[in-house]
Amino acid sequence: MPFRNQTRPGRARVTVMVLSVGIGVMFPRLRAQSDADAKPRPAFEVASVKANKSGQGFIAVRPSPGGRFTITNAPLRVLITLAYRLKDFQVSGGPGWISSDRFDITAKAEGNAKFEEMLPMLQTLLESRFQLKIHRDTKEVPVYALVVSKPGKLHQSEGECPAATGPPPPPEPGKPPGLPCGGIFMFPGRFGGEKISISQLVDSLSRLSGRVVLDKTGLTGRYDVSLEYTPDSAQLKPPPGGPPDAGPPPGLPPLPPIDPNGPSLFTALQEQLGLKLESQKGPVEMLVIDSVQQPSED
Repeated sequence: MPFRNQTRPGRARVTVMVLSVGIGVMFPRLRAQSDADAKPRPAFEVASVKANKSGQGFIAVRPSPGGRFTITNAPLRVLITLAYRLKDFQVSGGPGWISSDRFDITAKAEGNAKFEEMLPMLQTLLESRFQLKIHRDTKEVPVYALVVSKPGKLHQSEGECPAATGPPPPPEPGKPPGLPCGGIFMFPGRFGGEKISISQLVDSLSRLSGRVVLDKTGLTGRYDVSLEYTPDSAQLKPPPGGPPDAGPPPGLPPLPPIDPNGPSLFTALQEQLGLKLESQKGPVEMLVIDSVQQPSED
């Protein structure tokens, strides 16, 4: 499902909230395994990778029931942050085209795989189709811990998301889009989603705050989230590979203007969701790109 991001009053940019946070943990060195002992890598049953030459600024990520996974118009850099559960500031190295060239991915996992279960499959896809080779490092940097400050404000949702039958309908002129089920829409001043996990919320907050956010809430369910705030200048930063004044996807109307007198992100979190971001220091995983190649199209 598409996620939308308006980054300046009166101008809109659409981007995806690419979901999830990387926690800085170095993996211990494991004993060598024989080919017979090694477990097979998780992988999609089928997957298609194609270049996107549309010139649009938006990015869309859409996991759907039945193990379906669609990504539209995403730079490889965004795909890497999504697959490895990292943020842009945690990735270094690689040629310039990983931020400028765009790709569409359509994939199908076995069974009814959930979004989190498909991310390791996306890693396998990037390593096989883009010949992506990486190594990891760890740095001690400022982070935020997400905690519950006012219990009861965040209500657990019920039921499951219905199977997707097509793209979501466009919003009414001058109104924000409806909350996507199972995913997040995001643009400065507003973000939300229906039946989202805390890990998806943490990912959104990490992207907005520019720091890794650690989940210290103890919450395990799925929630309906709608947050309105006034972004600061750092939260208006263009997405990786995104043009500074890209418009919304074709056919979508301009979004409502940002309220200049609204609460900050930190205040809105406490007032509207009963959650708080506490500043800490912690080890954060960094990913370094050693080599990568343009994929061969299907």
